[in-house]
Amino acid sequence: MHRFANPARFQRIARRVMPFAAAAAVLFLGVGLYFALFASPADYQQSETVRIMYIHVPAAWMSVFVYASMALSSAVALIWRHPLADLATRAAAVPGAAFTLLCLVTGSLWGQPMWGTWWVWDARLTSVLVLFFLYLGYLALVDAFDDPERGAKAGSILALVGAVNLPIIKFSVDWWNTLHQPASVFRMDGPTIDPAMLRPLLLMALGFTAFFVWVLLLRLETAILDRKIRAVEERVS
Repeated sequence: MHRFANPARFQRIARRVMPFAAAAAVLFLGVGLYFALFASPADYQQSETVRIMYIHVPAAWMSVFVYASMALSSAVALIWRHPLADLATRAAAVPGAAFTLLCLVTGSLWGQPMWGTWWVWDARLTSVLVLFFLYLGYLALVDAFDDPERGAKAGSILALVGAVNLPIIKFSVDWWNTLHQPASVFRMDGPTIDPAMLRPLLLMALGFTAFFVWVLLLRLETAILDRKIRAVEERVS
């Protein structure tokens, strides 16, 4: 990993990857939306409302995946003091919070016609709401110190502690009696969802992932350039 510690080397790699990530995001999201809206069947119980799933579920997956990546980069920053690890954690926080908010909003839109209410204090919903607050807490904490290094360290500790919530999100439907349906894709005995619905779901998940990679690299490059500008300003002053 220390090969990528040099910002100039990392920027060269990132600039090569970003066009491919952006193109993959457009391709997968475009094809995924076509299958989700036009080429997949309506559910026999939920009717056309089931199409919210193609946004809600990938957003939920990404909210957990992004926070896990933040926890990993925070561990790298605290243990090995990798120069770009703190920047990567901060760069991932905003898109991660956006994915989590999208998950909560689409979940409410989906839950109202299915459960007859916009919100319940269901174990899965509550743990995802806690995840959203962890994202917001991290963003507030890293900017709460005059010393950026102290803020980054405090944010990394919060990200690592908050990772305890991730298995709660995953297994909440198994540990408690909830309104939320159990897992239907990532199961030991294989997916139980119909292939006609699984295809667009996976395409949308790939599109969301590629979009995240593009945004992450773009935000990282911006952060590196901002750090260089501040270093020059400090030398001049």
